[in-house]
Amino acid sequence: MEPNWIKIYTTNKPHEIEFAKSILADEQIDAFVIDKKDSSYIFGEAELYVTEENATKAQLILTENDLL
Repeated sequence: MEPNWIKIYTTNKPHEIEFAKSILADEQIDAFVIDKKDSSYIFGEAELYVTEENATKAQLILTENDLL
């Protein structure tokens, strides 16, 4: 991971993280997910990352869509 990527969203619901990533893609904001869920025990969270330059805009977009 590049040093200018920061975590802006964390959830344990896979559909929410994919929805958030899709919303950001519609706004031309690159994002990626790190899935930290343990497949054996089905617990853990996924994290959504964007670049520092897009972080504020991305957080605003996710807030407007009731994800943050």
